[in-house]
Amino acid sequence: MKKIGFLSFGHWSPSPQSATRSAQDVLLQSIDLAVAAEELGADGAYYRVHHFAQQLASPFPLLAAVGARTSRIEIGTGVIDMRYENPFYMVEDAGSADLISGGRLQLGISRGSPEQVIDGWRHFGYGPAQGETDADMGRRHAEVFLHLLKGQGFAKPNPRPMFPNPPGLLRLEPHSAGLRDRIWWGSASDATAVWAAQQGMNLQSSTLKADESGEPFHVQQAKQIRAYREAWTAAGHDRAPRVSVSRSIFALTTDQDRAYFGRDDSQDQVGIIDNMRAVFGRSYAAEPEQLIEQLRADEAIAEADTLLLTVPNQLGVDYNAHVIENILRHIAPALGWR
Repeated sequence: MKKIGFLSFGHWSPSPQSATRSAQDVLLQSIDLAVAAEELGADGAYYRVHHFAQQLASPFPLLAAVGARTSRIEIGTGVIDMRYENPFYMVEDAGSADLISGGRLQLGISRGSPEQVIDGWRHFGYGPAQGETDADMGRRHAEVFLHLLKGQGFAKPNPRPMFPNPPGLLRLEPHSAGLRDRIWWGSASDATAVWAAQQGMNLQSSTLKADESGEPFHVQQAKQIRAYREAWTAAGHDRAPRVSVSRSIFALTTDQDRAYFGRDDSQDQVGIIDNMRAVFGRSYAAEPEQLIEQLRADEAIAEADTLLLTVPNQLGVDYNAHVIENILRHIAPALGWR
């Protein structure tokens, strides 16, 4: 069985054409869309994290609120930029959000995306150690975070504490058992996908990756997923990994769909991002029968077990619920995703 969720970037804009004109609009509508998606039968509600931008940023209050309003749907991020994170504080936040949701958190983390500002992580009080790059720093923060999630004691207790301590070294609280197995790494290259497998993280592969062979995006992404799974097996982990891919997919079933996306004749694009040659995957927008055939040819979708639909959140909750329902009703059954 394959899972289908949505991924929202959480944009807002004061434009009269936007249904999200403020940060409050985005936050409240993000919760409402998760509730609607759960009612429709979707499997996941995921949110992008960007700093210094009119988009969703600090994820844990939102994740906790979604967890409190829903009962079944997976709740996650795609992704949290670990260059900005204190792993110790993050363990407490993540544990709290996971416990509120009843163990439904699927936390996507990574080195992060190109920034709105120069070295934004420095404003948060972080900087690479001598000889490190900022990407190295992000991975180091991630490794500390993963270790702390195991829940092992490491801190020497005060002999005269305010409250009685359990015996032995102390760990961070609240601890959520099982969360360590629900951490995902957002990977843009084959090498970082292999590293994620070695670390025992699930894999999130987005709508862009390093152009490492000149082949179509979905072919390169499928090879990345296969390399990840081979590395996972070689590492000897005792559970099956999960892999997600993100796609912009619109089934054209109404005049409104055709007005918004009917002229979308998207193709792969190649560009330079953070001094890396990257290939950006196409969007899909077509009548359901044609869309099914197009998606059947996407090798990476076939390799993954989780599909995240990137939604145009500025079009509002009702329209985005319609987009999700279209995929669940018209597309997913024909592709055997449910």
